[in-house]
Amino acid sequence: QVQLAESGGGLVQAGGSLRLSCAASGRTFSSYYMGWFRQAPGKEREFVAAISWRGSNKYYADSVKGRFTISRDNAKNTVYLQGNSPKPDDPAVYYCAARQGATPGLRSYEYDYWGQGTQVTVSS
Repeated sequence: QVQLAESGGGLVQAGGSLRLSCAASGRTFSSYYMGWFRQAPGKEREFVAAISWRGSNKYYADSVKGRFTISRDNAKNTVYLQGNSPKPDDPAVYYCAARQGATPGLRSYEYDYWGQGTQVTVSS
């Protein structure tokens, strides 16, 4: 079993950047695909990015491609999400998730474990 804890959310200046971290418990972190999702008020949870076991394969939603970067450090059991130039659609609660399997998973139901989320707000 994996427990996940996000951090790094808060107020981001327009034109600035955000950096989220997700720390995982357990000794098998490197065997999980990791993903980031987000959910804005009144909207469904949506896929943001995913990364393979060793970080060699990365997947992004079209809405963040070219602006956000997902990475992981298996020695630290941590996955990161770096985002630049926030847009009006970016404010949301951001969740990290872990998936057992050999494919990335682009839908929330494909993930087995979830963090509690961290709020990201963008100031104009």
